[in-house]
Amino acid sequence: MSVHSCHDLAEEFPEHAERIRSLVMTDGNFSRAVQSYGEVNLEILRIENELETSSDDYLETLKKKRLRHLDDIQKALVHLEHTGA
Repeated sequence: MSVHSCHDLAEEFPEHAERIRSLVMTDGNFSRAVQSYGEVNLEILRIENELETSSDDYLETLKKKRLRHLDDIQKALVHLEHTGA
């Protein structure tokens, strides 16, 4: 069994770690996006670490979904940074 990167948001966006924590507590939409990302990411990690089984196609679909969530979170961070929120 190999161990894969956890893809934690603080790992993905280290320069925004504190802002992410703050937004999760104060912005419902952002919090839901982070929760959705976490759910998909956890499922991927469970498959990659052989705690669950899946087809390669399903795993790739999940990875694409995780990337879309990351893109959405990054866009929200950039938008909020530019609006001063």
